[in-house]
Amino acid sequence: MVSKLLYQLDTDITPSVFDSVVAYDGGADHVIGHANISAAMVGPLVEGAIYTRGPREKQFTALFVGGSRIDEAEAVLGAVRAKFFGKFCVSVMMDSNGCNTTAAAAVALLAKAAPLTGASALVLAGTGPVGMRAAAMLALEGAQVTITGRSLEKTEAVSAAIARRFGVKVIARAAADGETREGLVRASEVVLAAGAAGHELAGAASWQDSPITTRVADFNPEPPFGLGGLAAGDKAKEYGGKLAFGALGIGGLKLKLHRACIGRLFTANDLVLDAENILAIAKEMA
Repeated sequence: MVSKLLYQLDTDITPSVFDSVVAYDGGADHVIGHANISAAMVGPLVEGAIYTRGPREKQFTALFVGGSRIDEAEAVLGAVRAKFFGKFCVSVMMDSNGCNTTAAAAVALLAKAAPLTGASALVLAGTGPVGMRAAAMLALEGAQVTITGRSLEKTEAVSAAIARRFGVKVIARAAADGETREGLVRASEVVLAAGAAGHELAGAASWQDSPITTRVADFNPEPPFGLGGLAAGDKAKEYGGKLAFGALGIGGLKLKLHRACIGRLFTANDLVLDAENILAIAKEMA
């Protein structure tokens, strides 16, 4: 029996414990972590993965790119793929800081509730990895997306990065104060809060009293939640005709999705699981 080996290429100073646990739960027999990885370092690691097993066994070696910075992880993924040629490749997944699996789970649940095509969507505090991916995925689903951050310069840079990577338009808005954020919430059909844990971005009345808002989601698992008035365990819970998804309600699908993606890595030697593919899998599972 050939062992399923997952090599964890993490851009941070230590490999993520979370990613290691989910990798084992997803079916890996052994998880080998490498820390402080940069794009310049991946050559020998990839060579070790692609040259050691024969064609029938290559599918049992896979790579996972993680870390807290999405730009660094994207560079590592690009460097990994650049080393592949012909049949000399292994499957690879990128999920920097849970960006793809978490965002895909939320967007899949929102899309299941009602189509996103043409809907006005707002991602509050969306300049981090999960917020960036959520904004991109909402736009890929056909929503008209606005992303906010405290700094307009940084938010515009994030919007430009999304456009380069995904070819979609995301409007950047500075929203450093609660009044501005709540005004944007009231004018949006779909609202997703992606801020840091323990910080309320908009109060309950901003979405519960809005005649426009139909669906809200929040990635923050700790009170006070990013959107006031919902609970972490909400999963399509109705509040006056509006559906709410809390962090734990999203997290159940996120974990199942993450495990499923790990399992798929060992079914072939040429899979690349990044945002688009992971979103497609999430929509199948939602």
